Amino acid sequence: MPAIPCDPAAAREFALVVVGRLRSAGHEAVWAGGCVRDELLGRTPADYDVATSARPDQVRAVFGNRHTLAVGAAFGVITVLGPRGAGQVEVATFRSDAAYTDGRHPAGVTFTNAREDALRRDFTINGLFLDPITGDVHDYVEGRADLTAGIVRAIGNAAMRFGEDHLRMLRAVRFAAGFGFALEEQTQAAIVRMAHLVTSVSPERVAAELRAIVARPGRRRALELLVQTGLAREVLPEVAPADGAAAAHAAWHDSAHIIDALDEPEIASALAVLTAALPPETPRRIAARLRLSTRELKTACWLHEAVAFVDGTGAVDLDQRPWSQLQPWLAHNAAFLLADVLRARAACGHGSAAAAGWVTAKLQMPEEQLDPPPLVTGNDLLAAGVPAGRAMGQVLAALRALQLDGVLTTRDAALEWATHGR
Repeated sequence: MPAIPCDPAAAREFALVVVGRLRSAGHEAVWAGGCVRDELLGRTPADYDVATSARPDQVRAVFGNRHTLAVGAAFGVITVLGPRGAGQVEVATFRSDAAYTDGRHPAGVTFTNAREDALRRDFTINGLFLDPITGDVHDYVEGRADLTAGIVRAIGNAAMRFGEDHLRMLRAVRFAAGFGFALEEQTQAAIVRMAHLVTSVSPERVAAELRAIVARPGRRRALELLVQTGLAREVLPEVAPADGAAAAHAAWHDSAHIIDALDEPEIASALAVLTAALPPETPRRIAARLRLSTRELKTACWLHEAVAFVDGTGAVDLDQRPWSQLQPWLAHNAAFLLADVLRARAACGHGSAAAAGWVTAKLQMPEEQLDPPPLVTGNDLLAAGVPAGRAMGQVLAALRALQLDGVLTTRDAALEWATHGR
């Protein structure tokens, strides 16, 4: 069942309702974290978090078990489910964290007050609370000043914040690049010293951050910051430039420029760009190590091969090749990503602009012309006496090539060739 799209206006209204109901029950409740940051920056929040004095069992009592999820209750978090289209709101009890023993999660939590809750968060710009009813901002960490100045600064001791949760180093890069902010000096210095610790974070969590980095505005600067902080050699060692390797740094810079120019940025396209000059097994190795989805792995490998084929052929030679050799590339379900990568490469002075334009033009062909249905199927060949197995697969492939090249145009002609014409 497909997910129901979340309406930003409905999500905001529901987040107001959550605060109002908690207050009516006698509890403190405010918006917290990223939604406050986005509100103050004039952006539409992607989601809403509420911080409250209510304990998890009290939150569930207010909203009812049917409308809440308690999967995060051990850390003081209850998910409140909204009406259709409104999404959900995470309601977290004000807390302070015990020691982090795994570089990701605290060993336990102690329920406390708003100030202590703000001090345990990651960055000052994410440590703000907002009363959505009065508009008052509660700032215990000087986050408003950093928002105004455009600075990503760890709350308190940067090394302590990153020691608690190693993923925060990647998040710092993503926030700085995404908002066009500067990394505060001590915050960046701590990342440089501690970058090696990010390897203890699960590959899935690292991959999620990399997806967000390459998919959002600011990705070019994010990729440059990954190198400057030393995080690139930890999360993408197969392609990250080594210190002092001028040619490798130039290649990374060029790749960042191309990735920034993508219209349809996603991690598979980014991997194809970053590995363009490397052996074809490289994107597969990276995707497997990061535990990307099967689709992402296959797409990255296919794009790597497809870009090499098209850019290595050139537009003039493409027009001279048999259509049966070209059509499988254009009929692939990721062909639109291929066109995007080729266009971005050409725009940045790499590859053939003519070849990129050729692919884009061919993809405008009507579906029935670009990818017509086969003249015959395996069942047709069985009925005509062609035995099943490898030989049938070879016959079907040959028939498809002859069809695409215009040699065979009807089902009867294809069956005649299959049974008598080979």
